Amino acid sequence: MKFGLFYELQLPKSRDGDDWDADAERRIYDEMLEQVELADKVGFDYVFEVEHHFLEEYSHSSAPELMMAALSQRTRNIRLGHGIALTPPAYNHPARVAERAAALDILSGGRVELGTGESSSDMELGGFGVDRGLKKAMWEEATREIATMMCTVPYPGFEGEFFSMPPRNVIPKPVQQPHPPLWVAASRRETTMVAARLGIGSLGFGFETPDELGERAEEYWRLVREECYPIGHAINPALAVLSTFMMADTDEEARRRSANGPGFFSYSLGYYYNPLTGGRHQPGRRNVYRDYLDRQQAFAEAAEPTDEVQRALFRAAQGRTAIGTDDTVRANIKAYEDNHLDVLILVAQCGDRSHEHIMESIERFGANVLPEFRERHESEHRPWRRKQLAGVEHPVNSSI
Repeated sequence: MKFGLFYELQLPKSRDGDDWDADAERRIYDEMLEQVELADKVGFDYVFEVEHHFLEEYSHSSAPELMMAALSQRTRNIRLGHGIALTPPAYNHPARVAERAAALDILSGGRVELGTGESSSDMELGGFGVDRGLKKAMWEEATREIATMMCTVPYPGFEGEFFSMPPRNVIPKPVQQPHPPLWVAASRRETTMVAARLGIGSLGFGFETPDELGERAEEYWRLVREECYPIGHAINPALAVLSTFMMADTDEEARRRSANGPGFFSYSLGYYYNPLTGGRHQPGRRNVYRDYLDRQQAFAEAAEPTDEVQRALFRAAQGRTAIGTDDTVRANIKAYEDNHLDVLILVAQCGDRSHEHIMESIERFGANVLPEFRERHESEHRPWRRKQLAGVEHPVNSSI
């Protein structure tokens, strides 16, 4: 199993304030750069950063390729993932996604992971005029063409349902051939299976349990072998799962340091992605963190929902998989390794957690937990993956 960090660049307001201090956004950007630079040094494999727009407090990461360009010059080994780039054309023209991903691949020496997706928040869909009912079809059409743009000379042009362009040579071309590994955001099981059929990695944003992962892994790999029709020009078979993350000398101290991080992460995500709440957001006026604190107890005591997306929010708030001591975290994440997870992506920067505690957790994890999993990844997991791919004729471009 490999490991990554995940960033929304969350910036909650204070309970008593209706705005941020003048230095707040610069501070979280600088802190992310420091955290990922440390993660690179201690052996983390990936960083995935989102693209979101207008989601105040929940995510101030609207230009992830700029952050990753900066990281490309401050790191040497960690892979730089879009987690995800919004590919419906109203957000980003497909040629611009291809150009930026390729340029970042050059700057980083071939370390890009191209995660893709659509978003479902009304603030973003409405802000860019993306039709909710068509967004998945938009994603598929654009993502397929982005992959082709990166590896054809010239790109032959396209007349599609959602965008068209004449023949052009889309430059630069990426270092990784035929293109960087492709992923898709997957909050539901069905999307993970779509990923298998299209030959791309599943970024599991559902906070799946180890048992759920095990069931999904079995079906995912069957579909890769038997029903895969690649959306790109090489496949990237891989499963990733998110987990909130904080470490300390005791489990109690880790939970204290974790503070309102997981709860606010979950609450603010649900706030923006629920049409009944996010659609009524007052831009520049609402204090989402204050709303969370006012509802914190009821939110924490809620029963686990049956809907997949609502269950993911519940688990994000309640889950303690990677929160605790070295021994606690090691034992909890071993269950994911036993169920053949490829990448565990850790959410450290969320809510009102302190930069110092995040840095300490990254260093502790790299020194005391990560090495044994890396050793087993090479000796056990990679041979297992080769068996799953036996008989698959599609070219594989994967960093797993």
